Amino acid sequence: MFFLKNKTLSYRRLFALILLFFCAACETSPKGGTAGKNFRVNLSTEPPSLDWSLATDHVSFNVIANLMVGLTEFDKQLKPAPVIAKSWDILEGGRKLVFHLRDDVTWSDGKKVRAQDFEYSWKRLLDPKTGSQYAYILFDIENAQEFHEGKQTDASAVGVQAQDDFTLTVRLRHPASYFLAITTFETTFPQRQDIIEKFDSRWTDPENIVTNGPFLLSSWKHENEIELKPNPNYFRAKPAIDKVTMLMVKEKTTAVAMYEQGQLDFLDDHSIPALEKNRLSKQRGFKRVPQLRGEYYGFAVDRKPFNDPRVRKAFAMAIDRSVFPKILHGGEEPASSWIPPGMLAHNPKIGLHFNPPEARRLLREAGYPEGKGFPRIVLGYDNEEDRKLVAEAVQGMWQRNLGIVVGLENQEWKVYLKKLQNDPFPVFRDGWGADYPDPDNFMKLFTSNSGNNHLRWKNNRYDQLAERAAREFDTKKRVRLYDDAQRILCETELPMVPLYWRTESTVLNPLFTGLEMNSMGRLDLHQVRPAEPTNSR
Repeated sequence: MFFLKNKTLSYRRLFALILLFFCAACETSPKGGTAGKNFRVNLSTEPPSLDWSLATDHVSFNVIANLMVGLTEFDKQLKPAPVIAKSWDILEGGRKLVFHLRDDVTWSDGKKVRAQDFEYSWKRLLDPKTGSQYAYILFDIENAQEFHEGKQTDASAVGVQAQDDFTLTVRLRHPASYFLAITTFETTFPQRQDIIEKFDSRWTDPENIVTNGPFLLSSWKHENEIELKPNPNYFRAKPAIDKVTMLMVKEKTTAVAMYEQGQLDFLDDHSIPALEKNRLSKQRGFKRVPQLRGEYYGFAVDRKPFNDPRVRKAFAMAIDRSVFPKILHGGEEPASSWIPPGMLAHNPKIGLHFNPPEARRLLREAGYPEGKGFPRIVLGYDNEEDRKLVAEAVQGMWQRNLGIVVGLENQEWKVYLKKLQNDPFPVFRDGWGADYPDPDNFMKLFTSNSGNNHLRWKNNRYDQLAERAAREFDTKKRVRLYDDAQRILCETELPMVPLYWRTESTVLNPLFTGLEMNSMGRLDLHQVRPAEPTNSR
């Protein structure tokens, strides 16, 4: 209903632009008239999967986060706080964790949430038959990696077991200071074995799925909208809104026009055009929140010409990252290293910086003087305006500074994700937001056994450093290990080029309150409620 093709200026888009023009002339808040307590947000695109063992992207997780809760959640200081786990014991020097579950948490069909539901979910995530790209996130558990790789076929040997209905025991290969934080992440949430086995790949359809969070999946009109309604069996305070409508409006100009005409109540960074951010920043309800999230360009290092580190370094040093905040207008911060600001082991001194003469020297040394003889390559990115602006800017830099003409190709989000998994572009745009606020989450992304490593790059030394840092409790030693690993990633091997750290721009209809975005960037709608009316004369 709200979809427009990028290649043509449709009548709907033209109408949206006209609306936007008139809205710009009067810096007003969106019109009122919200029907009842229906809260409307824009997802921007279709979620690739609502199976939290298979989901990998922010769109899917933003829906799942409102349908489900797990053992813990982050408090305002980003520390794990109890949810289904009312308490836990850390034993044997950190190698054993025992979670004590509440006995009053139920699924949407009225059945109790049990420790067995967590054991099943975690082992399903690890099962190679599931094909989860996130299996590696549980590799700190005893025999988890061996089970995933088929070296251990007995699931009972994996170190997660339900002792009874409300006691879950987890045994780790080594102490990991961040492991509690992992239990806040959607991939660790419980699942119902009977439902999944009964409905197979259709278990997440609205008529089949059972959940335990504040909202239920009421309907899912693919490529159009998702509707959520409050879960009457939710064990905490019920949502104060009657319905959530999640639209899939891909055109950002259309989304802004709909917001300013009172047809949407919330927009995030994925729905706001770069050139509109300064104007919208003057409206009530606008916020900018720095994120633990980075953008990067990856190289397919298993094929020419990017199997040569000199070529990768040349492409990296031909990029002037200071341009990105100027064209994106969202408070972005140029990045040369990978661990983000605000996180342990962030080190902006690491990485290669803009240096066109050195870039040309390296390219010449690799056999491509002034770009001569360089094969035709394509830079791929997903179909979003910010990605296009960055790609076009970098395309120009590579042509000016290296003499290389790079083609551009964009794809719709779901198609693009499959492309990255199966046959990535020679150079491709990707990004990463923290699943838990620890450098382990960023550094393990590029280890050899990471299902989310689209670079096809493997480095034993890097893997060893990431593993040693995960086991290290001495902060100074841990930082040194991550520094060494980042130098491999961002200086010597360079299978990827950090571009910038993101800041989330959001705007909330003043008729609502209670939506607080944090640096993790998850869309939590549980606390959203109508704002108290203000007295006016």
